[in-house]
Order: sequence, then C-alpha cells, then structure tokens
Amino acid sequence: MLTVTFDEAKELSGRDLGTSSWYEVTQDRINTFADATDDHQWIHVDPERATAESPFGAPIAHGFLTLSLAVPMWTELLDVEGVKTKVNYGLDKVRFISPVKAGARVRMAATIVEATPVGGGGIQLTVDQTIEVEGSEKPAAVTRSLYRFYA
Repeated sequence: MLTVTFDEAKELSGRDLGTSSWYEVTQDRINTFADATDDHQWIHVDPERATAESPFGAPIAHGFLTLSLAVPMWTELLDVEGVKTKVNYGLDKVRFISPVKAGARVRMAATIVEATPVGGGGIQLTVDQTIEVEGSEKPAAVTRSLYRFYA
C-alpha cells in the first residue's frame, strides 16, 4: 500500500499503484448480493441451470458485485493521511469485459491518471482500474474512477 500525505497526493499523476490481493467470488457472496439487490436472475443464483443452460457454463457474479469489490481493493492500494474527508466521487467509465464465474478470484490493478485541485480545498484523483480474473487473459471490468480528498 502506498501511504501519502494530502500534499504528496497532489503529485501522484501517472503513478502505478500495483495490484490488490485476490478476492474470491463465492456462490455465497453472489447469493448475498442477489438478496441485497433483489436481482435473483438464474444465471447468478441457480448453479444447476447456469451450468446447463448459460453460455458461460457456470453461475456468474453480477457485474455490480464485481464493481463493488473495487471498494475494498482500492483501500489496499492507497491511503491519504491527514485528510478530513475521503469521498468516492463516482465513475467516468465502466465496462464489464468478461464474466466472473462463481469460485473465481479477482484483484484490482490501478494507475492514477491525474491529480487535480477541486473546490473546497480538495484534490481529485482520476484512477484507471482494471479488475482482473485469475487465470484469464481478459479482465472482468475496467473503470475510470474518481476519488476526492479534503484536508
């Protein structure tokens, strides 16, 4: 993990943050997400049917479940100390490239594209993030995320 001060964060443009640890996407995790979001589509929660009928040959994680794992993975990669507020400001771009099958492991690679000042004495980091699937040539998702820090 890279730990920087607020002033040091202003100089992070172009910085590769490396990768997070691996997170297993179990069927239980998929089912819990389905319950939380009321999205019980069979391709996610019915392993027998998903294995027999889906084009993926297995149940797959919801795209937004995969995306939500960016939160704990991001916190492994960067910490900005000495700030009053840390805000996930949003996403400029999200693409779900390939499915995450139940039982797969994912991790995130991140690079800071730019660090720019924002109103209220803050700084915004624009971050390219790739959520990788272990053993797959294609990533699960690519995002351009925005994070704000206020001193």
